[in-house]
Amino acid sequence: MGRLFSQGPVMNASLQITPLPYQETPLEHFARLRRRPGAVLLDSGRPSAPAGRFDILSSDPLATLTVDARGRVSGVPELAGLSPFAAQQALLERLPVPDAASELPFLGGLIGYWSYDLGRLLEPVGECARPVVDLPASRVGLYDWALIQDHERRESWLVATAERRRQVEGWLAAAAAEAGGFRLTAPFTGELSRADYLARFAAVQRYIRAGDCYQINLAQRFSAPYAGDLWAAYCRLRQATPTPYAGYMAWPTAHGEQALLSLSPERFLECRDGKVETRPIKGTRPRGATPAEDRRLANALAASLKDRAENVMIVDLLRNDLGRVCRPGSVRVPQLCGLESYANVHHLVSVVTGELAPGRTPLELLAAAFPGGSITGAPKVRAMQIIEELEPSRRSAYCGSLGYVDVRGGMDTSIAIRTAVADDGQLHLWGGGGLVADSEGEAEYQETLDKIGHLMAALADNELAENA
Repeated sequence: MGRLFSQGPVMNASLQITPLPYQETPLEHFARLRRRPGAVLLDSGRPSAPAGRFDILSSDPLATLTVDARGRVSGVPELAGLSPFAAQQALLERLPVPDAASELPFLGGLIGYWSYDLGRLLEPVGECARPVVDLPASRVGLYDWALIQDHERRESWLVATAERRRQVEGWLAAAAAEAGGFRLTAPFTGELSRADYLARFAAVQRYIRAGDCYQINLAQRFSAPYAGDLWAAYCRLRQATPTPYAGYMAWPTAHGEQALLSLSPERFLECRDGKVETRPIKGTRPRGATPAEDRRLANALAASLKDRAENVMIVDLLRNDLGRVCRPGSVRVPQLCGLESYANVHHLVSVVTGELAPGRTPLELLAAAFPGGSITGAPKVRAMQIIEELEPSRRSAYCGSLGYVDVRGGMDTSIAIRTAVADDGQLHLWGGGGLVADSEGEAEYQETLDKIGHLMAALADNELAENA
């Protein structure tokens, strides 16, 4: 790939935007692409998930750029001396901006992930937590084509040059890679006992009372060995908990396979025509077993002073983060603590908007706000330092971001919560929540389980395993 880029931009022929038969989910298309090199799926969760609109599928990137734990860039030799975000921007600029006018969100660019651990390269976090997952700190590919489904308009489109289109049409016409079975070979086990979690909860309370912080997002990790096809696992999770910012990425390694199976309900940053939006989630309740119980839980969340205060703290933090790269005076909060309901939980969701300052790029916006305030705490850097001290292991991709950066200057990324990380035959899941002065330890411990219990149950479903 280095030779490809040594002469400057990749001068592709004009893009063609070709209609395809619409499908209600991206699963059938991606089943035909998933074994291709660098296959990626950004999944709207339709038709079951609320708010989702676009599916974006691609494979066979022109290049793949990785960042290791020390911030070293690899994949394109001439970019190796740059910092991670600068290298990604330089890679993006190798792809020419297409002439085609389109409202589709992606006409080529970067797709991949940025792990929570990338944040330790941006801020003085410390070196207390041990690494237990060997994923790169970031992995993005440069994609010159995409299959996009618009579920609002019920349309599907193939964005590609004529040469690429012929390739992709051949891939889509081939038989789908048969999904193998999937099973956990042992139950999920937690890294922390209930007592361990409560001891760390108490430590957070001491930090809050001492004035070190106002809020800390404390998480715990669960792990289980597995055998079989991770795509089957993702399909199982998608059925159990459809969400609007889901995604699947898997790639081979010397030790087998690494993958992200993300069922995130939370947008991190969207940038479209210079308009910026972030949608922090703070405040969670489980869905009720009956309509009456469900309404009671939703109403209790909407009226909770503790949850609303937690949400407002993060809104203020994000206003500050966006203000670092947005036009002065442009940052607004059009929705504060709105109630949104998903398959398994109710959430309080706020919306913060702004306008990107002239000369600023979406990747600069991502770096300025990374990692997201909703999964760190306030003030952010001190919160990250306390997380590093109290959580025994690093978070890897959990609480990082998945998404794309379009060559025209658009971007959409999620917060990688409700996300399984696969590495070396192990699946890892994390559950976390924001702690404030009036949080209750037992309730917060239970909330971490509520957020991922349905994911663990779906993965452990022996009946599904037998029928796969």
